[in-house]
Amino acid sequence: MSPMRAPVLVGRDDLPDRVTIWEVGARDGLQNESTVIDTATKVELIDRLAAAGLPVVEATSFVRPDRVPQLADAPAVMAGITRVDGVRYPALVPNDRGLEAAIAAGVTEVAVFASATDTFAQRNLGRPMADQMAMFAPVVARARVHGLPVRGYVSMCFGDPWEGAVDPAQVVDVCAELLDAGCTSLSLGDTIGVATPGHVTSLVDRLVRTGVGLDLVGVHFHDTYGQALANTLAALLYGVTTVDSSVGGLGGCPFAESATGNLATEDLVWMLDGLGVETGVDLEALVATSLWMAGQLGRPPVSRVVQALGG
Repeated sequence: MSPMRAPVLVGRDDLPDRVTIWEVGARDGLQNESTVIDTATKVELIDRLAAAGLPVVEATSFVRPDRVPQLADAPAVMAGITRVDGVRYPALVPNDRGLEAAIAAGVTEVAVFASATDTFAQRNLGRPMADQMAMFAPVVARARVHGLPVRGYVSMCFGDPWEGAVDPAQVVDVCAELLDAGCTSLSLGDTIGVATPGHVTSLVDRLVRTGVGLDLVGVHFHDTYGQALANTLAALLYGVTTVDSSVGGLGGCPFAESATGNLATEDLVWMLDGLGVETGVDLEALVATSLWMAGQLGRPPVSRVVQALGG
């Protein structure tokens, strides 16, 4: 008996026609690995993801090597990839030095990483939440002068392991600050995976009611409590069209131990294929990439779709 290789297509008229998958496996997925992955493997992963049809492949992060040693080879990774027309290869930059290095490496789109809670800002950025924009605003402004789009990640939007429930007003305020500074899009992060669908819809609605366009909003869910796909569907039903995910479900957060894997890209694509939502992603090629990467890491992927199709 062989598994079904594709879902039965039953579409809905209350969903977007197309969703942009923002693939974070090569950056967010690998940053938490305990053993350093060699540059050639990272380059091959990025190239395979682009070849599978992912429109956005977040490639790396230009951070201090002592903070995230796994991504210390960012310039070499950017030099090694084969850029595909129409595919975007953003990189995370924490400060002016990181931005300079990213520009020198030929990065054409960057992201900054803010926090919606004070404790996580202290742990991740080394400064209180009230001071984080003093760190990001010059970076965003300079990137915009260079013509680079800038994504503003907002972490701990739905819950914080030290502070518990997060006031939605804090999230909205941080989003407003990022947009005022010049960010061209946002990603709402459920860093520890505690959100539920109603919570997701409520927060997105609150943000939209402040005047933020849905075209600027992306969602980034972790699957700690098994809610990532349900939360994604809730966001899509509201009208969100950009979803972050990670090949094979790789990822976590080195500064928040309770953060487990990201939403698996294969599981997301299976759901969207079944709903008739276009992504441009070749699921079979993606599964093959996930299985290959699992072999490089020496452990099975957590994606349920990969487990079903790769067995």
